[in-house]
Amino acid sequence: MINNSNPTKIIFLITILLPFLLLIVEAKSRQLCRSSCGEIPISYPFGVDEGCGSPYYRRILVCSDSGQLELRTPSGRYPVRNISYSDPHLLITDPSMWSCRDGDNFRPTTAFSLDTSTHFRLSPQNDYLFFNCSQDDVIMEPKPLFCDRFPEQCDSTCDTASYLCRHLVECPGALKGGSCCSYYPKGSESLRMILKHCSSYTTVYWKSLGVTPAYNQVPEYGIRIDFDIPVTTRCLWCQDGAKGAGTCGFDVGTQDFLCLCDKGNATTYCKDLSGQRSSPAMVAGSVTAVSVAGAFLGIGVWYLRKVRAKAPVTHGVQTNENRLF
Repeated sequence: MINNSNPTKIIFLITILLPFLLLIVEAKSRQLCRSSCGEIPISYPFGVDEGCGSPYYRRILVCSDSGQLELRTPSGRYPVRNISYSDPHLLITDPSMWSCRDGDNFRPTTAFSLDTSTHFRLSPQNDYLFFNCSQDDVIMEPKPLFCDRFPEQCDSTCDTASYLCRHLVECPGALKGGSCCSYYPKGSESLRMILKHCSSYTTVYWKSLGVTPAYNQVPEYGIRIDFDIPVTTRCLWCQDGAKGAGTCGFDVGTQDFLCLCDKGNATTYCKDLSGQRSSPAMVAGSVTAVSVAGAFLGIGVWYLRKVRAKAPVTHGVQTNENRLF
């Protein structure tokens, strides 16, 4: 415990510790834009830290304390299984959906939805299977036969003869009772409407094996969500190794573009000396090393003034109460 009557010791300790505090804050600032969450790589246009990536996807991806990447949507938060940047899409799982272990135990399921204002969209490579639907409210027919008889209503039928219903992924014999049909909803609203009249549902996406020609896809449980990668000249300049190899980000207040560099933020690219910079913070709005240093020095000066104001007048006599050491 430091004696309040020794203010010089306080200043001395702050002076000694300040360089180490600056190093810690600067090291933290250089790691603000994490490049991964768990085993999933995070790169533009995404970011799990404020001010990183594109503002179009701000606060949509969340990295939990346990290292689980999650997608935030109006219907909840969902674990992300994988992200592909070459074929832009991400794969998520919904633990509430039907799975093989459920069998005929159809648990209540909440319909998955996306925010239509984002640059996300449900992939056409998804198939939706609905279980134990009401025949009074849902048109359940073998699709080829139904389309031959009612071509104008072909899109409204839930196909009971679909391949996936006859060959459930990973567990073809899981359903002993109940019914199954396949239907592709055109939007979140139609998904919610049909689910009102069914016990449960699940989603299967067709995973590409990257081979040609035929049979280059296999079904897997999950939801594929396609996304756009906003390409701008400034972001390409920022990422260019010859121009400093920065990280594309944005100002958290204005959402204007920022190139995040080792020595601060630039409005163009890291090696552009004419571009405006803020130093040494990596992301606008974050606590900088300079601000931390100023805070500590300010506290030290305030504390010294406060103690001196209360110190007794000794007329220069060195006593145990006011001596330096």
